[in-house]
This record gives sequence, C-alpha cells and structure tokens, in this order.
Amino acid sequence: MTDLIAFISQEKATAAHVRQVIKGQEWEKIYLIANQDFNESLKKDNMELIRIDNRKMLPEIAEDIRKHLKDKVKMMETAVNIIAGSGKEHMALLSALLKLGVGIRFIAFTTKGVREI
Repeated sequence: MTDLIAFISQEKATAAHVRQVIKGQEWEKIYLIANQDFNESLKKDNMELIRIDNRKMLPEIAEDIRKHLKDKVKMMETAVNIIAGSGKEHMALLSALLKLGVGIRFIAFTTKGVREI
C-alpha cells in the first residue's frame, strides 16, 4: 500500500474531492495538510492532520512540512493530491518531499474512480 498526502480546505467541492480520493483506495497512512483556518474534525485510524501557517514565508512552510513528515513517510513513492491549497502551499509540499527523497505520483478522483494523472 501507498501513503497519501493531500491538501484539504474548507471549500466544499475540493473537500469532497479529497474525501473521494481517501475512500477510493486503501492507503497505508493518510497525511492531510490544512492551513490554520481549517476547523473540520477528521477521524480515521490511519489519518494524521498536519497544520501549517500559510502566513509564514514559503521556505518556513516547506521546512515545517519536511520536519513533520521526516520520520513518518517511509514509502519510496507517495500518492499526492493537491486539488486544494494554494500555489505557495503546493510549492512548500513539493520542496519538502524532494528534500526527503520521496518519489511522488499525482492522483485524483475521476469519473472512473481514483486514478493516477
């Protein structure tokens, strides 16, 4: 199984998309990244919420994400969904994953289910 890392937000359509991605496959571990404004409660045994402060500078956000994932992401390849979040947040995540040496594959919920894009 693969780990999933996804941004999630308060926006209903993107939050629904992320939920479908979560339900659409078996995931070893799920890491959801949300900014300080996200206030929804998510509960699943293999799920962890990573809070970021998007008011920080990009390098600081990247380092916060890297530190959080450093000893947790063990897979050589991780599924990533960035349907939610800003460009700044996406850059921070990609920077953190590259510094950790993690390979990624982008996945999305489609009319045919969860697929790699």
